Amino acid sequence: QVQLVESGGGLVQAGANLRLSCAASGGSFSNYVMGWFRLAPGKEREFVAAISTTGGRVYDAESVKGRFTTSRDNAQNTLYMQMNSLIPDDTAVSYCAASSSSLVGRSMDFYRYWGQGPQVTVSS
Repeated sequence: QVQLVESGGGLVQAGANLRLSCAASGGSFSNYVMGWFRLAPGKEREFVAAISTTGGRVYDAESVKGRFTTSRDNAQNTLYMQMNSLIPDDTAVSYCAASSSSLVGRSMDFYRYWGQGPQVTVSS
């Protein structure tokens, strides 16, 4: 089992930038495909991004393409999501997750371990 601890959420104004970090412990981080999901008020949890074990393949949701960048540092056992040009629709609880599959999947069913979900709030 791997534990995921997130940091970097907060309250910002539209147009600002934030970086989320997801630190892993208790498992072999480099063996896990990692993903980001978010849950906005009144909506279902949605896929944001996924990254392969080496970081060589990244898939982004259309809603964040060109604004969010997902990366990983396997030497530091940490996953990152750089969020730029934030808009109020980005307001959500943001979850990092570790996949039980070798595929870089977009479905939450592929992800076994989850972070605690810090809040990202973007005001207008």
